[in-house]
Amino acid sequence: MTVTLRDVAAKAGVSAITVSRALNNTGYVSPHTRERINDAVATLNYIPNDLASSLRSKRTQLLALLVTDVTNPFWTTVARGVEDAAIDAGYGVILCNTDEDPAKEARYLDLLLRRRIDGLIIAPTTESTEILQDLERRTVPFVLMDRLVDGVCADIVRGDSRGGAYHLTMHLLQTGYKRIGMITGPSSVSTSEDRVAGYLAALDEMGIAHDPALICRGPYRRSTGYEATLDLLAQNPRPDALFAANNFIALGVLEALRNEGLRVPEDIALVCFDDFPHVTAGAPFLTTILQPAAEIGSAAIRLLLDRLANPDLEPREVVLPTELLVHTSCGCGKELRVASS
Repeated sequence: MTVTLRDVAAKAGVSAITVSRALNNTGYVSPHTRERINDAVATLNYIPNDLASSLRSKRTQLLALLVTDVTNPFWTTVARGVEDAAIDAGYGVILCNTDEDPAKEARYLDLLLRRRIDGLIIAPTTESTEILQDLERRTVPFVLMDRLVDGVCADIVRGDSRGGAYHLTMHLLQTGYKRIGMITGPSSVSTSEDRVAGYLAALDEMGIAHDPALICRGPYRRSTGYEATLDLLAQNPRPDALFAANNFIALGVLEALRNEGLRVPEDIALVCFDDFPHVTAGAPFLTTILQPAAEIGSAAIRLLLDRLANPDLEPREVVLPTELLVHTSCGCGKELRVASS
């Protein structure tokens, strides 16, 4: 037999309204009465009807997180930061992996809105403008993560891609490299262009002329790193260092260099954005820019909860600092950590 709220009330010797207030924290209930209600809940093994509660309150206590590739350790750590902060605030999180596919992103959003989520955090794909503008029109609370989207005015939290790329490139230049190939994401993704901007700013500061042939773009995938590395190595003169704009691209670079019989850093230096812990855990190797992934996730939850509490807030942008982690792949002969922005 299903135990109801009225059964709990009868067991505790209080009204059903008092039980509802105690369980939902919607009004004052004395400590002694709350203890009796909790004892009755435990004795009867009462399970609240969340669906009924959500229909009354118009809240489901469910949030959604859409990321581009959950197999990437950066996004895995972001998701953990989102989940931990959401659970602390009394919310559950539905995790969706879009694979950088706008059609898959659209299907997920349709499904999530049918489930009546309270809000969502999204790392948008390259064609998200129309979808996000539709969310704005429907007044669905959402927070952008990692990437800006033209034509969309929303809360956003991201790492300092421009500053991180500047410091990573400057480190290579100060180590003595002059011809640095950069392999980055699509020009339609704001983080890609921010990292190119930081790279170019460092070259400008050191008086190094820009060579457009040294900048390669493609999806944030291992295959991009592999193919672009082969293209860069075919140049004469070839680069003396490579900058991979994310960790998956860096894996493709390493594979291509290995297949070409080149050693890092003896033959060519390599640096990248974001770490790959399971690759470097035994012997730290890659010089990287670390983004505070877990903090990005928890900051996104704070922005979303503020938006849920006050829909009329002006959109806010949170830019979190990055950190330069120097290991052996840059060939500088030392290891250190430096706050980069």
